[in-house]
Amino acid sequence: MKPQLAYDAIALEYGGNAVFLRPSLRAALHLERLHGGFPELLRKIEEFDTLTIWRVITTAAGMEASEPLFAYVAAHPLKDFQQAAQGPCIELVAAFFPEAPETTTAQPSTAAPTPWGDLFKELYGFATGWLHWPPETAWNATPQEITDAITAHSAKLKAIHGEAEDTDTGPTEEQRKQNTDLGLDPEFDRVGLRALKDLSELREGMAL
Repeated sequence: MKPQLAYDAIALEYGGNAVFLRPSLRAALHLERLHGGFPELLRKIEEFDTLTIWRVITTAAGMEASEPLFAYVAAHPLKDFQQAAQGPCIELVAAFFPEAPETTTAQPSTAAPTPWGDLFKELYGFATGWLHWPPETAWNATPQEITDAITAHSAKLKAIHGEAEDTDTGPTEEQRKQNTDLGLDPEFDRVGLRALKDLSELREGMAL
């Protein structure tokens, strides 16, 4: 199967009805919390737990768009729907995990891996704090879209200001105060500058 780009909505078609599952940041954060993490979510999908399947589809496609599909499902054998829905639901979960930039080189680290839920919150902070996207735009973007936008933003800053010195000690006191006012970690600026470099390392450290 050709890998699904994380920008795309994933089509789920059954009985002449189609919904499109978008791997948005909002859907990623909500579904990661649904069963306490992605491993349990995937297990529920593989078992075809009907309530989980309903939550996945309505979260990623919207309640209104999903109503005609579920009305049809209610009148037909569930096994047929399982064959149509299971693959797209698993594909949706896979699309939540952003690819690290091609120029990123993973470095060994002794730091504990960051939970996916925390990483998604950081991406929201980058989108609204660094990129100045409105909250709704950030929630509707995919993790991959935000990651790629941060990459482009970082490249722009490097082109304007040059590479950061290795002796950088982190954000200024003023930046720390601004971060605190925004509800972010006071060291958010320093962490953010290294976030893209660390992203592939975080992904490798988060087993599903």
